[in-house]
Amino acid sequence: MTRTRYPRLIALLTAAWLALSLTASSLHLFVTPPGRPPIPVLLSVLLPIAIFTVWYFGSSRFRDFLLGLNPQTVTLLHGWRVAGFAFVALAAYNILPNLFAQPAGWGDIAIGITAPFVAYRLATPAHRRTFILWQLLGMTDLVLAISLGGLSTFMAAPGAITATPMAVLPLSFIPTFGVPLLFILHIISIAQARRWSPQRDPNLARELNAFPSRTATN
Repeated sequence: MTRTRYPRLIALLTAAWLALSLTASSLHLFVTPPGRPPIPVLLSVLLPIAIFTVWYFGSSRFRDFLLGLNPQTVTLLHGWRVAGFAFVALAAYNILPNLFAQPAGWGDIAIGITAPFVAYRLATPAHRRTFILWQLLGMTDLVLAISLGGLSTFMAAPGAITATPMAVLPLSFIPTFGVPLLFILHIISIAQARRWSPQRDPNLARELNAFPSRTATN
């Protein structure tokens, strides 16, 4: 498959994935009663990531296409995570449990607010480590949110507020589509950054080359 066809293919697969997620949500297939592990939601998170991983390592052309994406654009897509404020608001109205909503909400807000700065200032070889660290923090936020959401339902006492609303529309869109998609974007960004070198940044390369000569002069 040529590189020019990947954008259309990925768009079609993403649209199909979203449609499947919304359809399953409308049929309440992700809902599990309190006291039982939320296996359907967990599968909806892990399966797309697993498929992406197999495709990434199994196809060099697909991998090269992803690594050639603009890292600034990929990082900016995390900006919409400021919508995590909705979790905090829903917890204030006793719709979502604080155990889940507070860490997940404020974590998303932090990642969303800092995404533009990271995209425009840190998505360069000169800030490679900081860029990767931010991506890892974003992944940790997603893992923490899914884990706490599951625990707040599985371990809930009778009559307690649970994260069950996250398994029905419109909130189900987040764990069954948004979380795995954002996690995949983090993977792509880290894979890109791991291949960065000073030679890809002319200004940085000139600075590194000039450093020994300046030291010798001094």
